[in-house]
Amino acid sequence: MDTPYLRKLSDPALDNPIFIQGLPGFGNVGRIAAHFLIKFCDAKPFAELYSPSFPDYISITSKGIAHLPRYEFYYAPMEKNTLIIMTGEIQPSFDDVVAHYEVCDYVVDFVEKLGCHFMVTMGGVPITEDKTQVYIAATSPRLATEFMEKGGVIYSKGRIVGGTGLTLALAKERKIDGVSLLGTTLGFKADKNAGFSVFKFLMKALGKEIKEGLAENNQIEES
Repeated sequence: MDTPYLRKLSDPALDNPIFIQGLPGFGNVGRIAAHFLIKFCDAKPFAELYSPSFPDYISITSKGIAHLPRYEFYYAPMEKNTLIIMTGEIQPSFDDVVAHYEVCDYVVDFVEKLGCHFMVTMGGVPITEDKTQVYIAATSPRLATEFMEKGGVIYSKGRIVGGTGLTLALAKERKIDGVSLLGTTLGFKADKNAGFSVFKFLMKALGKEIKEGLAENNQIEES
């Protein structure tokens, strides 16, 4: 394998699909938010992406089963859309810029072929004070204003590193609209509260209110 490789597990019907990405990064916020979403929507896996740019180790499941590092795609039918949710345990090395472009472009190419015209990428943004907030960056002023009116704060004059930002920017080049949702986190330690805040904000934006205390009562658990 010398290039990214996609393996389809099934071919579900996708009605006006929205792509949602949550990868590891600051506070693991994006990945945690994605797992909340997968659990809440009872999303089902339908594809896996492998790449030689991923780290050179294997992952072991709780049942002792080994597999290569990968991105996993899930689908979840909603009232008006089908959600396509992508997550994974890894990203290419942050030192390998070419690998990031290659993998993110492959992801955008795949979801574009599936008919996605809108996407959401989720991640974390480090802060020095304990304050829960969701920052937003968008592909257009209209979307930035729309999500600000939903309770987000414009993320201005900053950078979004890794797949969270690059996937969105590459999608914009293909005329795909989208936003990044960035939960505030104090550092690199897995931040379940920040992940839940991003998940809750996303569901509100999709028209579904999430009750406070849902995660704490273990009605949704991040895996």
